[in-house]
Amino acid sequence: MIEVVVPLFNEEENIPELRRRLLASCSECNTLWRVTFVDDGSRDATPNMLRAIADEDHRFRVIELSRNFGQQAAIAAGLEQVDAEAVILLDGDLQDPPELIPEMVAAWRNGAQVVLARRKSRQETGLRRLGFEAFHRIFKHLIDVEVPPHTGTYSLLDSEALAALRQLPESHRFFPGLRAWIGFHQAYVDYDRHDRYKGTPKQTFQRLMRYAIDGVLSFSFKPLRLMTLSGFAICGLSLVVAMIFFTKRILGFESAPIGFTTLSCAVFGLGGLQLIGMGILGEYIGRIYEESKHRPLYITRSNSQVSKSANRSKAA
Repeated sequence: MIEVVVPLFNEEENIPELRRRLLASCSECNTLWRVTFVDDGSRDATPNMLRAIADEDHRFRVIELSRNFGQQAAIAAGLEQVDAEAVILLDGDLQDPPELIPEMVAAWRNGAQVVLARRKSRQETGLRRLGFEAFHRIFKHLIDVEVPPHTGTYSLLDSEALAALRQLPESHRFFPGLRAWIGFHQAYVDYDRHDRYKGTPKQTFQRLMRYAIDGVLSFSFKPLRLMTLSGFAICGLSLVVAMIFFTKRILGFESAPIGFTTLSCAVFGLGGLQLIGMGILGEYIGRIYEESKHRPLYITRSNSQVSKSANRSKAA
């Protein structure tokens, strides 16, 4: 059996089309299948619509989180409940087409343990498009794990890869990085990423920035190393400048005192560098503090929803 996990947050306008396309795509796979919707604390009609779908069709089930914990927590909640030979992760905004599912299943049947949906193009424009492009270009040079470019959440994992992923307990999660870290034999399915079917993006600029920072700090010490190298470079530069002024003073080429501009630039430059270094160090320490509290990634609103749907599927 394959299982499709779909995290959702305020996607009431997309649910009917999402259900229709999932039914059509999963039916083409010629295997048992199930869809798990994870409601990430939606405040619109999304929970009611998902419950109605689960009550009508036993192949759909719903996990409801007690509040909005974020996409990464919703993904973790869905993966914890998976009981299938392979799981497919899919966003609920229909930017990633469900019609790709049969191709991903075919690649898995041919021996791939992780199947990645790789974007050939994307429809975002303006600052959002520039931000995504800049992130992917910078990200690959900063992290110590090789994350395949132009890939996101949309992917398939077999049971062995899923078991490995479940062993990773961190709370600040960057799913593409975790998926790359566990390894296993990978295959790719290329596609053109569409615009949202309806509605507005639910990932705000602030959330995307936090997601990008989690990705870098979870898989690299390079920001700290960069600050160390910057410190050595500035110390070396200051010694060179000091030697130049000292030599000029000894040889009588410099009679006037050093100007206020030079002094103020040096003070403000070093002060800014120190604050940046403290900020980067604080980000790492803050994550250590968060991990040390051992809080759960998410809390479900109703476990009976999951149990009821799971029992129905077993009975079927």
